[in-house]
Amino acid sequence: MIVLGLTGSIGMGKSTSAQMFIDEGIPVYSADAAVHRLYSGAAAPLIEAAFPGTTKDGKVDRTKLSTAVMGKPDALENLEAIIHPLVRAEENRFRDNARARGEKLIVVDIPLLFETGAEKRVDKILVVTAPEDVQRRRVLDRPGMTPDKLDAILARQTPDAEKRARADFIIDTRHDFDVTRAAIRKIISLLTG
Repeated sequence: MIVLGLTGSIGMGKSTSAQMFIDEGIPVYSADAAVHRLYSGAAAPLIEAAFPGTTKDGKVDRTKLSTAVMGKPDALENLEAIIHPLVRAEENRFRDNARARGEKLIVVDIPLLFETGAEKRVDKILVVTAPEDVQRRRVLDRPGMTPDKLDAILARQTPDAEKRARADFIIDTRHDFDVTRAAIRKIISLLTG
């Protein structure tokens, strides 16, 4: 089974690309989706214990949690120490289930692939990218996003140029969806041949 790591900085098209893999019948594990599930379940009491007042009705309030950790490296490190092992455990279950089904190829969509050392757990790496102006426009169109918040997120992420230099495959997502879909089909063909 080949494990393809899908990554890219915020606003580069990871979610859209991941959905295109799913549409082609390739199982995809999303670290972001795992975090969302965990924030509504197993992680909530652990986060509340570490960051009192950041949950409501047994679910993490992402706005309150963001306020509690933004610009505070120690707090962010503490949060990551709680959430990363739980996310990794979900990823391991996903991999085990895919292997048991005899999948030839799976995708693990991990935004912080390089930042967390997860590139060591994949066979190949796909980086989705777009020009900086396209990225900024996409992200700043999101509800609640500000230039300062975007800059803080980007400061924590490996620069796009470095990600591209470390990739086995690169897809520029500035083009229409058909171009991205064709590139994804080509990668699937190469890896499942």
